[in-house]
Amino acid sequence: MATPGLSDIPLLSGSPRRLCPQAVGRGRQSPKHGQQCLQVPRPGAQGLQGSLTRGSSQASGGGSSPNSSASTGVLNNYLEASHVLSSEPRLSRLHFHDNQRKVDYVLVYHYRKRGAHPGHGSQGPSLAIVSNGKTGEDPDAGAPGDIELGPLDALEEARKGQREEFEHRLLEAGLELEKDLESKSQGSVFVRIHAPWQVLAREAEFLKIKVPTKKTYVIKSEGSIAKTFNEILQKLSAPLKPRVPVHSNNGLKNLSYPFSREKMYLYNIQDKDTFFDNATRSRIVHEILKRTTCSRANNMMGINSLIANNIYEAAYPLHDGECDGPGDDVNDRKWLYQEWARYGVFYKFQPIDLIRKYFGEKIGLYFAWLGLYTSFLIPPSVIGVIVFLYGCATVEEDIPSKEMCDQQNAFTMCPLCDKSCDYWNLSSACGTAQASHLFDNPATVFFSIFMALWATMFLENWKRLQMRLGYFWDLTGIEEEEEHTRPEYETKVREKMLRKSHESATQQLGAGGTEDAGEDDKLTWKDRLPGYLTNFASILFMVALTFCIVFGVIVYRITAAAALSLSKATRSSVRATVTATAVVINLVVILVLDEIYGAVAKWLTKIEVPKTEQTFEERLVLKAFLLKFVNAYSPIFYVAFFKGRKLKKLFRKMKDETEPGEADSACSKQPGQWDLDYSLEPYTGLTPEYMEMIIQFGFVTLFVASFPLAPVFALLNNVIEVRLDAKKFVTELRRPDAVRTRDIGIWFDILSGIGKFSVIINAFVIAVTSDFIPRLVYQYSYSHNGTLHGFVNHTLSFFNVSQLKEGTQPENSEFDQEVQFCRFKDYREPPWAPNPYEFSKQYWSVLAARLAFVIIFQNLVVFLSVLVDWMVPDVPTDISDQIKREKSLFMDFLLKEEHGRLRPMEEPAWGNQGAGRRSGGSPAASPAPPGWSQPRSSASPGSQHTSV
Repeated sequence: MATPGLSDIPLLSGSPRRLCPQAVGRGRQSPKHGQQCLQVPRPGAQGLQGSLTRGSSQASGGGSSPNSSASTGVLNNYLEASHVLSSEPRLSRLHFHDNQRKVDYVLVYHYRKRGAHPGHGSQGPSLAIVSNGKTGEDPDAGAPGDIELGPLDALEEARKGQREEFEHRLLEAGLELEKDLESKSQGSVFVRIHAPWQVLAREAEFLKIKVPTKKTYVIKSEGSIAKTFNEILQKLSAPLKPRVPVHSNNGLKNLSYPFSREKMYLYNIQDKDTFFDNATRSRIVHEILKRTTCSRANNMMGINSLIANNIYEAAYPLHDGECDGPGDDVNDRKWLYQEWARYGVFYKFQPIDLIRKYFGEKIGLYFAWLGLYTSFLIPPSVIGVIVFLYGCATVEEDIPSKEMCDQQNAFTMCPLCDKSCDYWNLSSACGTAQASHLFDNPATVFFSIFMALWATMFLENWKRLQMRLGYFWDLTGIEEEEEHTRPEYETKVREKMLRKSHESATQQLGAGGTEDAGEDDKLTWKDRLPGYLTNFASILFMVALTFCIVFGVIVYRITAAAALSLSKATRSSVRATVTATAVVINLVVILVLDEIYGAVAKWLTKIEVPKTEQTFEERLVLKAFLLKFVNAYSPIFYVAFFKGRKLKKLFRKMKDETEPGEADSACSKQPGQWDLDYSLEPYTGLTPEYMEMIIQFGFVTLFVASFPLAPVFALLNNVIEVRLDAKKFVTELRRPDAVRTRDIGIWFDILSGIGKFSVIINAFVIAVTSDFIPRLVYQYSYSHNGTLHGFVNHTLSFFNVSQLKEGTQPENSEFDQEVQFCRFKDYREPPWAPNPYEFSKQYWSVLAARLAFVIIFQNLVVFLSVLVDWMVPDVPTDISDQIKREKSLFMDFLLKEEHGRLRPMEEPAWGNQGAGRRSGGSPAASPAPPGWSQPRSSASPGSQHTSV
């Protein structure tokens, strides 16, 4: 075998050793005099798996470096320990060791090795290397200072080879890598990734990322009245605006166009390092990581598959520095922390544009939706307080409450249980009657209608805000990103293919038959049928379990009340004791089942084996929402006062404080941003945040007739929730990948469904559980004077106590007089009627009125909701006009730029033609026809931007 050549890779002074891909080498200068170069065997070297790209000097056409003879070699992915590394400190936590190339993404893996040299890794700083495969054995193995590697177990060796191949493919894609030295027997290694301009330009064109052009235009102002009102509103709300840098001129907007390397003259590229912001750079690198395959790992697609198989431990982009560190170094993360993620700024608006710039459009839309929802809770909170105050003001004038509290006209009620329960006076429930009037009064009906219309108005305004944000964030017309297959789906398909291949081989040995292999590379409904059946049975079981628990709490209240009534000491506090203990039991059950149902929903979704992450998330959302809907909608103050996830955060914080941490001595002095971010919690998606708010939205809309103050508690909760989520995203979580999306997805459909379902629920709550309909029926059909006098007596039926079964009579009754008849709440015929204890005419009249109210209420609210939907367009008129205007302006701008590029090409040709005519030349001197090579030799003003 021929001896492979050497490629010189320039090293900055004091920098660690790293490998640069061929794409990076183009466009860089040759090594300067005195600059050290690392000699790396070229592709084809003995023992080298895969191919390596050339260094910058070779790519630029230069010869070998002057100091190539003094360079060091790479053996087994490690530098020779005899080479002394410069002690120059790293100046930036966000860059490679050369302090020039920005770290766009970080991969982390855990390694374990055996037979390390004693004491190795305890001296000197950790070096940075690049994974470049096996380059043969160290000729000086065993010399002092060399690294002696023991044999790794089979699993670690396989993972190491898979990582080397994956990193090599990243190099082939044009990325630049820098990684730490494996200087201990085991530990974590950070692989830092930098995307050079060539890769960013290529991928931005491939992903059709919209970027601003040089053309700006003035956003069309509104009418004079609206403009004046808007200016006044802006001045009044100035103290509420966050003091963050504005990234766009007021009233101006750049025309945006998908990035194209052939149309570089359209963009105002002043600095290639900052043209793409950090979120876009990390998004581009993440796309490369998702589509890069690894043949040693059974052709797994993407970094997510490798993480799922423990080949890598984590992958994340970096935060923009510290959020609360000292110094004048202000970054977007620090701005967000100071003006958004602190409870002291709860009264300020959210910096939505900066949130979108830092976290991406998906998270930006979530916080925009949360902010709109919180602001929309203000009107129903005010009206709910008014309804409550109206009940407080009219409680003394409520005739039924007065009749219940009248001690002289007392109603003797039937016992609530057998033997141990005594007769009781209705006046003892005076406090309950007065308290129920605070929420159950005529104003509650109109408040329920208002809340149904409020839900429609909120959804319509969100659609308008979503379109407005889509216009300013250039989300109009974007294409859905390609969904990659989940690792679990690939594993199931691979198992199916192996099983089919084994069966086909067996059949060929027997009958020699053939089968259609068209469905072998995907999962059919037959493959998923066991998972579907398990999902159906499990969900039915858990829903039944929830109802059984609710029934169990009811049984507990009955039995506890009966038991406590036996003792005279506890008889006076039976109601309060039973209610308080039942509430605590309900709360504990909800908290426990909430965690169980979340885990079960995830497990049920996994056994369905969805193909893509989007499908997985949608199915998980539906299952989790169904289970938590049934579980949480019992005690209304669960969401209003208690938070299971806050509790979990406190537990995790206490756990982190008690567990001792192990810090690397080399990184403890000045850890990199990748070290700081690695200690944060991984980002797991927006499902928990959306789920929490959707459950709360259900409380606010579904049961507002029972508790008009629900919007008030929801508003107070959300004021804290916004800052709590903001603090979590800025300070507690690793930076999420920026994801572009046009809407909030399936959550809007769930909100719309809850809004429609709330109309039916509130109609039945008012008609069935409240006294609103019975009062109307009595007042207009049975009252002698058109008032509610006698309503309580009208709703109580008679029962002859002599007809009580033997052994059920109250023991040791405290009633002095002998009771002949007791009363109970229902519409029944009296004992002396021809048909005793059957439903009376009043019962059927009230039932008919209740059903009529449900029908009228539902149709009225649906009609008003449709009317509101029709009156409020989904797309604001000004945004629709601006989108049309922007298209026209862009076409004019594009034609003008193209014309400006063609004019310098035509002028030399016309000049030569005129000179030929003056000199009597032949027509052969006429300009060349289009399509010839003249444009290549032209020097247009924008030609300097076209070289990529």
